[in-house]
Amino acid sequence: MRTTIYCWLVMTGFLHAAALTFEKELLEIHAPADATAIVADFNFENKTDQPVTIAKVDKTCSCISVLVAAGKLVYGPGEKGQIRATFDMGNFSGVVNKTVVLYLDKDVEGQPSVTLTVEVHIPVLVELKEKTLKWLVDAAPDTQTIDVTMDYTKPIKITSHSCTSENFKIEVKTLEEGKHYQLRITPHDTKEPGLAIIRLETDCDIKRHQILQAFAVIRRELPPVP
Repeated sequence: MRTTIYCWLVMTGFLHAAALTFEKELLEIHAPADATAIVADFNFENKTDQPVTIAKVDKTCSCISVLVAAGKLVYGPGEKGQIRATFDMGNFSGVVNKTVVLYLDKDVEGQPSVTLTVEVHIPVLVELKEKTLKWLVDAAPDTQTIDVTMDYTKPIKITSHSCTSENFKIEVKTLEEGKHYQLRITPHDTKEPGLAIIRLETDCDIKRHQILQAFAVIRRELPPVP
């Protein structure tokens, strides 16, 4: 009977190993437009009556680095600590989620005790509405457009554009200098499937907003789903 009750406690989660309690396992950060990196500090405490050992901290992306405060890995009852995650913003924009996983002593590989998430809100200074334009094979080679809008304290101008395929004609139309542009993309023909990368360069003083990409695709019609 005693063995049966013990097994039931384990299966239902009422019997726990020693663990760390985090103030927050998700940190939401609104980054300045010109930030190149952000730091997220995850504070925790050992609220159990047993020592807890951090066996491993894993990052899930090369754009994030992780440090345990003072390199301390063993925490006695009542002790506090901190995991610091530094996110290199690179060319990211918009809302980006990155995770860090924490393995405590005796955790099984692939089953960490804690998953910490950094949700970074990065201002979108140059927005492309419709990043991928599509035509069907043998369809009329009609012109399609991409709206490019700037949302910054300074004007941002498109300084150049290029395309990886000679099958597409690219025109940039200025609707409001430094604020609003329109890309007009026209295929010369649609006889064969193909993919083109359209590259825009701007004079934005923040590096990650200086180069943008859009795509033009000619594809065959997909068969109907049975």
